[in-house]
Amino acid sequence: MKSLTNYLDLSQQLPLIRKRLRETDRSTAALVLLSAIVALLVISPMLWLFVRAVEVEPARAYGLIVSPDTGWITVNSIILMGVVTFCSILLGVPLAVLTARTDIPYPRLWTIVAALPLVIPSYIGAIAFVGMFGSGGEIDSVFGVSIPTIDGLPGSILIITLYTYPYVFLTTRAALLSMDSSVVDAARTLNAGPFEAFRRVTFPQIRPGIAAGALLAGLYAISDFGTPAFMGANVFTSRIYWETTGFGREYAALLALQLIAIVAVVLVIEAGIGRDEDAGNSGGGEGSTIRLGNWKWPAMGFVSVLGTLTLIVPVAIFSRWLIYSEGDPIPAYEFQWEFAFNSVYLALLAALVASLFALPVAYYSGRANSLLSRILERATYVGFAVPGVVIGLALVFLGNRALPSLYRQGVWLLVFAYVVRFLPQAVGTVRSSVLQVDDKTIEAARTLNAGRFEAFRRVTLPLIMPGVVAGSILVFLTTMKELPVTLMLRPIGMETLVSLIWNAQDALAYRYAAIPALLLILISGLSMLVLLRQEGGEIS
Repeated sequence: MKSLTNYLDLSQQLPLIRKRLRETDRSTAALVLLSAIVALLVISPMLWLFVRAVEVEPARAYGLIVSPDTGWITVNSIILMGVVTFCSILLGVPLAVLTARTDIPYPRLWTIVAALPLVIPSYIGAIAFVGMFGSGGEIDSVFGVSIPTIDGLPGSILIITLYTYPYVFLTTRAALLSMDSSVVDAARTLNAGPFEAFRRVTFPQIRPGIAAGALLAGLYAISDFGTPAFMGANVFTSRIYWETTGFGREYAALLALQLIAIVAVVLVIEAGIGRDEDAGNSGGGEGSTIRLGNWKWPAMGFVSVLGTLTLIVPVAIFSRWLIYSEGDPIPAYEFQWEFAFNSVYLALLAALVASLFALPVAYYSGRANSLLSRILERATYVGFAVPGVVIGLALVFLGNRALPSLYRQGVWLLVFAYVVRFLPQAVGTVRSSVLQVDDKTIEAARTLNAGRFEAFRRVTLPLIMPGVVAGSILVFLTTMKELPVTLMLRPIGMETLVSLIWNAQDALAYRYAAIPALLLILISGLSMLVLLRQEGGEIS
């Protein structure tokens, strides 16, 4: 009887098992297809750019690539990236040690002061610095003190460093807080001095953290458009933009491909030196503390000066322009709430579309640990690694040739550019949430005869919704600040906060940039608040 019962049970179960297998095959195929479509859409602008560059006659392309002008652009861009990276390490690593391993008073306050410059777009910092310290600026006007002009490549290096060193600071500090500090204590008991213990024990353990932050700073420096353009530095991003607006689009396409090649080299370096196995074991962050003694006063003074330059100066200069600036009114640059509404509207659309695009990619990558899932997920990161001006240029080509009804005639091509640029932020947060969903929870729903789609809708989706919302907020906030894509693809007659800032500084009517700049600083501060909430309220 027992074997017969088993047989009967099996005969009843077989159709259900076959049904689930067919359902699994179909749903997996649909998931792979959706992920592949999203990945193809994300990389399509770069493919179009490559096709456009290939159309240039080989002799002419060679002449443009090897011209002295191109050589100087390449050298300037590499110098900008290299020096900013080096200076960011010089600032970020000591600040991380200061706030994580010393007895400096009020360490949380100084941590926030050191991290907050990351929330201010560097082009806003550039406008504020020139307005404060430049020729005819506030210092010159009030005190009659002439300060050497800050512009060109040196000025770009200074400004970008001041607003990108927090990448190194945050990643190094995280590495310091998670490293096994008992090894450092052991080295000190063997009569190693503080510097020798740091060089031989601490540095090897935090090196991947330093490398990760340094490469983020380097990628930001070479992809930044607003600061070099405002400071007059002749680098790839600013030159690509000017060539595009000046109808030198073939040359711009070749420059864009050269820039992509440099970015690819940087990403290969990142893959080589940012490996997790290089890091030390987690030790909870507890260990010996470096006693500063009387050095705590210079240390606090240094962080205070840095915070004043990066945070107080922009807010003060834009507030002064807002309150005290005089002159004939220029109606074309007057702030209107419609501009803020346009920025919010575009950012909301980008966040919504990015979330929809991210769901299949992140879910497939989180549930299927396969080579195909990793390739499709990584493909969505291409747009984030490529400067916005290059994506804008590619979509200008696409709009002119293939989609003239969308090019500067509506918002969807612009929203697509935002999604290509910032999709990884949504994919990363959603994937993290998917990885935290227990398989047993989904299987429990399946045993109650729920189909895969119904189990996803009723069980998985509510569980991963916090990740979806967080990713959407990140896309929303970064879209609000995006400059080159907005300038190149916004519909004719549609102004936003960043386009108003750009137009006002381009016409030297800086007072009209005050309100949109202060609004952007406020919104960027909210982005840091979101990031801190993602980490449980701790800056670590």
